[in-house]
Amino acid sequence: MISPPGPEAQASEGVAAEGAATGPAIGLLVNPVAGLGARVALKGSDGAQVQARARELGAVPAATGRAAQALVELTARLPPGTAAPRLLTAAGAMGEDAAHAAGLSAQCVHDPGPGPTTAADTARAVAALLAAGARLLLFAGGDGTARDVLDAMPGGLHAPAVEAAGTTEEAVGTTASPRTDAADGSPVRPRDGSGRLGVPVVGIPAGVKMHSAVFGVHPRAAGQAAAAWIAGRAGVKDAEVMDRDEEALRAGRVVTRLYGWLPVPDEPVRIQQRKTGSSAPDPDAVAGIAAGLAERVGAGALVVLGPGTTTRAVAAALGAHDATLAGVDVLRVESAGPRPAARVVLADARADQLLLQPDPWIALSPIGGQGFLLGRGNQQVSPGLLRATGRERLAVLATETKLAALGGRPLLVDTGDPVLDEELSGYVRVITGRRSTAMHLLSP
Repeated sequence: MISPPGPEAQASEGVAAEGAATGPAIGLLVNPVAGLGARVALKGSDGAQVQARARELGAVPAATGRAAQALVELTARLPPGTAAPRLLTAAGAMGEDAAHAAGLSAQCVHDPGPGPTTAADTARAVAALLAAGARLLLFAGGDGTARDVLDAMPGGLHAPAVEAAGTTEEAVGTTASPRTDAADGSPVRPRDGSGRLGVPVVGIPAGVKMHSAVFGVHPRAAGQAAAAWIAGRAGVKDAEVMDRDEEALRAGRVVTRLYGWLPVPDEPVRIQQRKTGSSAPDPDAVAGIAAGLAERVGAGALVVLGPGTTTRAVAAALGAHDATLAGVDVLRVESAGPRPAARVVLADARADQLLLQPDPWIALSPIGGQGFLLGRGNQQVSPGLLRATGRERLAVLATETKLAALGGRPLLVDTGDPVLDEELSGYVRVITGRRSTAMHLLSP
């Protein structure tokens, strides 16, 4: 049952004392290896070989800690008088460890047994949680885990298969609402016997580059969204599950397709938007941003350049045509004059390698549609590096078109360090061209 530890666990905080739970049962599922490859530049964590390589490079699992953050926030955000929910989970690293880390007790309804967990374990755990009566499912992982959860959900709604092709950044397939396909516009989404859209889910972001619209903007937001649903303050809507090709990503291509939809609490501030496809940015705008960046940092400066189509185009405009699309590179600016230039001195760097760079700048561009500046696909830019460089050496790069597409929503940060996220928040100057900038809000 969800209740704070110790004798002070009373209903005054909106959570009933242990043994008095009368609210809905919620399920917790953790992918223990989610995000394992993030800080070591492996572009994902799928596959035993990738996971083994990540550990060789010193990667430390973070999913359990991020799930615990969500649980703590969920407990704190339940309004006074809200019936306490029961917490159901899987044994060990698949959920029980996170519950204990959050100081909560839980009922284990599935034991994956010894050894590494797989997608089959995820399916069995989802089935066990639903069979035990879970009315809301929290899962910690990335897009791959979201896909596995969708596959395991009875009546899960999958998108028609679309063949992915191409060599740049793409979003393949439609994301139209699955509930208005009938000729008369009536909902056609599979519902349970009570007419609901099925068991809602909330993704706790713990993967590498999460494109799906089922995750909280950070672990605490996931807990807040779950608490809102439990308290009856949030409805449910369908949200896209996106499937990214990790092999293509490691080869320098970002190929994402719509995989299906999952029901999530309707909390647009707390649940992230999906990643939108990126077309090649306007060459003139990119050239202006490249010149603006070089001018700001100065000749001789080292620049840690984040991933994405905008940043790669900026590197190319500076003459660094060998910059990677999906990795974090280090560039040295050789000229900041009328003809700015730079070269790659370290490609596809790991977090530990970036910490060795002397006095670097950090240049990042937000993810299209989502607005994430930190915490999605660029975890190599670690809290340690950000603290060492300082906010004043953070350069944000975006075309005016990309900023306008956010519709006034803030740029988002999810570094894994909530205190640092708050320190980074506030208005930041975005380089949109040569001697052209715009102020935009940066928010956790």
